[in-house]
Amino acid sequence: MVEQISLNNIFKSLADPTRRDILAHVYKRQQTISELVKKYEMSFAAVAKHVNVLEKAGLISKSKKGKEQIITINGRSFEEANEYLQNYAMLWSDRLDRLEQVLNKEK
Repeated sequence: MVEQISLNNIFKSLADPTRRDILAHVYKRQQTISELVKKYEMSFAAVAKHVNVLEKAGLISKSKKGKEQIITINGRSFEEANEYLQNYAMLWSDRLDRLEQVLNKEK
């Protein structure tokens, strides 16, 4: 159940294009919320809310440096989501392999 809640938070946070874009910026290099605000036409509070959703999902981590909050990517949640998706990738790969075998037999 805990895993489901974690996955739900991850996929919900990734559903928003602004959050995915924030992740792309933070993936390249750690950034402050102030740096992120300059990239978007929204208030500091709005960007901070997006960052908080990403943090709750475990996709990023925040740390303080003086008055600034430094945002860094957190790979563990991505690994968790990838493991979940890989199960379905293997399922479809197996099904497509079986379909190929059936089609080859019919030739």
